[in-house]
Amino acid sequence: MAQRERFATNIGFLLVSAGCAIGLGNVWRFPYITGEYGGGAFILLYLFFLAVFGLPALTMEFAVGRGSQRSIARSFDELEPEGTKWHFMRWVGLVGNFLLMMFYTSVAGWMLNYFVKMASGTFNGLDVEQVGVVFDAMLASPAEVVGWMVVVCVVGMLVCAMGVQKGVELVTKYMMGALFVIMIILVVRAVTLPGAAEGLAFYLMPDFSKMFSNGVSSFGEAMYAAMGQSFFTLSIGIGSMTIFGSYLNKKKRLFGEALSVGVLDTAVALLAGLIIFPTCSSFGVDPGAGPGLVFVTLPNVFSQMWLGQLWGALFFLFMSFAALSTVVAVFENILRIFMDHWGWDRRKAVSISMPLIIVLSLPCALGFNVLSGVVFPGIGDIQGLEDFIVSNNLLPIGALVFVLFCTSKRGWGWKNFLAEVDAGEGLPFPKWLYGWMKFGVPILLIVVFVMGWIPMISGWLGL
Repeated sequence: MAQRERFATNIGFLLVSAGCAIGLGNVWRFPYITGEYGGGAFILLYLFFLAVFGLPALTMEFAVGRGSQRSIARSFDELEPEGTKWHFMRWVGLVGNFLLMMFYTSVAGWMLNYFVKMASGTFNGLDVEQVGVVFDAMLASPAEVVGWMVVVCVVGMLVCAMGVQKGVELVTKYMMGALFVIMIILVVRAVTLPGAAEGLAFYLMPDFSKMFSNGVSSFGEAMYAAMGQSFFTLSIGIGSMTIFGSYLNKKKRLFGEALSVGVLDTAVALLAGLIIFPTCSSFGVDPGAGPGLVFVTLPNVFSQMWLGQLWGALFFLFMSFAALSTVVAVFENILRIFMDHWGWDRRKAVSISMPLIIVLSLPCALGFNVLSGVVFPGIGDIQGLEDFIVSNNLLPIGALVFVLFCTSKRGWGWKNFLAEVDAGEGLPFPKWLYGWMKFGVPILLIVVFVMGWIPMISGWLGL
């Protein structure tokens, strides 16, 4: 058997893992819900759930990967007791990673497209309505949307084709380093804009009254938003993190590594808010417009700034790096699933996976033009359906399997998990969390799963 590939450095592991976790939701979702649910008050609630919910589950996924030295394709086979069927998770992982890329590659393509448009001056002198026309024209053009989606797929796969150290680790380290540098530059520009102080106060000052604006129901909504963000932001449940654990040696304890990944992921989300809220405040823009804020409103805002073409180009370059780091990480997981389960070499895995992902991504890319008439009740377009299957179903179900596997006597078991997670130097995993991990976290995951279905069921019933 060929020797297992490894990360060359520990910082490489941290940045690749963080790159997988850091996604576009960090940029437009986290700042918005932070402002909606009380600014600093919501951040405190989010950090609480990240500590008691997200990070322990992430540690378990890392441990399954390092303990088995395999991706999700074979990790459960290596660790499960004889006669059990935990290895069915390989199919959840394979389907989940493919589905995630079937819509994520299109959105990543939008970011690259917008970086080119912004850098070339396309938005100079345009008002919001005119920028909206440019965005709508992009979505309506099959050639433009599909073309940029293909660029993302080819670039991501070429990086992975170079291997773990020379491709995935090296390129992601440069991308993530550039991402943080660009964000810091943009934060400095944003907080020095006239009127930025009001946006900073709205974003960061704790306002607990917003959590109780409608009584207990508002606090419940805030708790669910914080819980969901702490879980979804780490991409736990479909083996996206298992693979990186399998590339690790046993020099470091895994709880400290998971904590570092969580800190990096949260830092990007917080920095994104420090860019968006002061900028929106300075120009009198609603920061709660979601994707419309990024693709329609902000290009117009940047065009009004001094050197706005530069700031806008840097913003969409940062967004592109955030998207591509996730694409590269998930592509590596897909390749390793094929390599571990079917014994393919990397070249064969790339040659089969790249055209397959491109073909499977076409429905989403065409869902905004040729297939725009395809709508699913309670969900929306094709992209919404694919996102719903991954985010509201496969991620929480997969995370539940990982947690039960690491705590159940019919699974890997708590003792084996602790032995693996505490191998090496660093922060030990809190052993007293056993009862919480065995009962509390599964209950929270079930809550996330059930709450994710409520909007769709309401749509079906016309409520």
